[in-house]
Amino acid sequence: MALINKLRNKMGTAIVVAVGFAIISFVLADLLGPSSALFGGRNNSVGEIAGQTIMAPEYQGTIEVLSDKFAMRNGRRPSDVESNTLREQAWEKLISDIAFTEQFRSLGIVVTDEEEVDMVQGKNIHPDLVAAFTNPETGEFDKISIVQFLSNLSNLPVQNQAMWYSMEEDIIAGRRRIKYDNLLVKSSYASLEESKRLYEEQTTVAELKYLYVPYYAVSDSMVTVTDSELRSYLDDHASEFEVEESRSMKYVTFPILPSGTDSADFQQELINLREEFSTITDDSIYARANTEFGTGFDQFSVDALPQILQEEYSYLAPGSIYGPFTGNGYYNLYKISEEVEDTIYAARARHILFKGTDDSKESKTETRTQALEVLRQIKNGADFAEMAQQYGTDGTSTRGGDLGWFRTGAMVAPFQEAVFSATTPGLLIDLVETDFGYHIIDVTNMKTKKAFKIATISRLLVPSDNTRDEAFRKADFFAGTSENLREFDENAQKDNILIQEAPNIDKNARRFGTLGNARSVISWLYRDAKIGKVSGVYEVEESYVVAVMTGFSEKGTASIDDIRNELTVKVKDQKKVQIIIEKLKNAEGDLDAKAAVYGTDASIYNTSDLKLNGT
Repeated sequence: MALINKLRNKMGTAIVVAVGFAIISFVLADLLGPSSALFGGRNNSVGEIAGQTIMAPEYQGTIEVLSDKFAMRNGRRPSDVESNTLREQAWEKLISDIAFTEQFRSLGIVVTDEEEVDMVQGKNIHPDLVAAFTNPETGEFDKISIVQFLSNLSNLPVQNQAMWYSMEEDIIAGRRRIKYDNLLVKSSYASLEESKRLYEEQTTVAELKYLYVPYYAVSDSMVTVTDSELRSYLDDHASEFEVEESRSMKYVTFPILPSGTDSADFQQELINLREEFSTITDDSIYARANTEFGTGFDQFSVDALPQILQEEYSYLAPGSIYGPFTGNGYYNLYKISEEVEDTIYAARARHILFKGTDDSKESKTETRTQALEVLRQIKNGADFAEMAQQYGTDGTSTRGGDLGWFRTGAMVAPFQEAVFSATTPGLLIDLVETDFGYHIIDVTNMKTKKAFKIATISRLLVPSDNTRDEAFRKADFFAGTSENLREFDENAQKDNILIQEAPNIDKNARRFGTLGNARSVISWLYRDAKIGKVSGVYEVEESYVVAVMTGFSEKGTASIDDIRNELTVKVKDQKKVQIIIEKLKNAEGDLDAKAAVYGTDASIYNTSDLKLNGT
């Protein structure tokens, strides 16, 4: 509309009329054209559930409902990965609504009012509610907060009420499904005769002696295969070569990666963020408002600290800021808000484990003697880490015996008692025996209950709008100048762009090649594509994708050309069998005699435990 007003002001009514006519013509062409959904020219179905065709608008509507629920619960829209999960959940919901609801009704499966109360504020509160009403700072669930929330529900904003009713609906639906699944499990049984037959199949054995001649005993050059023989074999074994409908394509990608300018701007943003972070007094609120990942504020015992802070734990002081450090793909800023005392101890140690070959007294004595000798060498100056690498018998040996930090209860009792009873850090003077063997232990950090409340801001380096626009312009230009497969190949070669192939893509696939979450491209491939037709630009993960359809296969029996190599091997093997049989027919005597006549390719095998069930 803004464009039309601008044209009216600058160029007059005539041009406005012309533009308006062009827009109307474009819309009518899309609605009334041969591919219009109004005339059935476009397959708008996405699947079938219990005999009912599911159309794209219904499926998309369900996705949007789940996305809105996600946004209400998390205060943000779902990410690409989360959106993919929501699409799967939307389909599951449609299955439940269509296929299961009638089953629930006919079987009389309901969730009573008493059950609802029990799941919300009774003895069996639903895990989703426990998570929603758990204090993020203390990690403790408070049932009273649910009761207070419900008593004040009518006074809360509409959005909060909607969030609650949505959660309540999901909880009830989940309980109905659990009841249905339990009913199926408990209604399944095996009869006495079935049990007897299974027992006989598992216990009855036979002794067998057999002659084995492999296919390769007959050279491939001795058999030839014609197309008519391939066709005959395929006709006789059609059920073995059933294929689903599939499409094939070529595609190119234009990565959306942060530029050097993006990186420089991001680093400056982190510097500014760190400076502001250092002046803030309410660390938790500031961190939660500025982080792009995680809760923003949590309490950490020493063993749970981020690795970069764990090494410096004894120097961590309230008010100090560390970072930015990279981790989990993010740049992280940490601010120590408060030092507190945990409820249990944590300590750090390294060890060398000596395990005997068996439980005999002789083996234990030999193992203990070796461990004592290594302990003596370490006391005399040998390097602990080198000794661990040389003598250690568990997975810690490759890292010098380091066990890292561990909490009370993480280790077997004798080991834990030895470490947590140490009065000074360093090598323990005696071996420690556990069920695993003998340990030489070096306490690297004494036990402590020290813990920290830490505000964390995590930021992800992402491409700027300018960078994304530049990548899109390249992809759009490529798509716009490639009218067909030939031009697609020529343009890719001219611009030195790698062409990748994706053969036999199933209509329900979600990925192709190395690209995941690619339903948009696959939907185009099945709804609008034709052989040789080049697609528009699609955004898939961190790339723009342009594709061209190169082939298709309808549901049914595979064509000879598609499985020629496999068919050829099958037919050759059939012919080889006949040659082997004829040769064995002419050999007289028992199996050993026949094998001797056949030659070195024939083998005799015996088995005394062949079971009826084939296991």
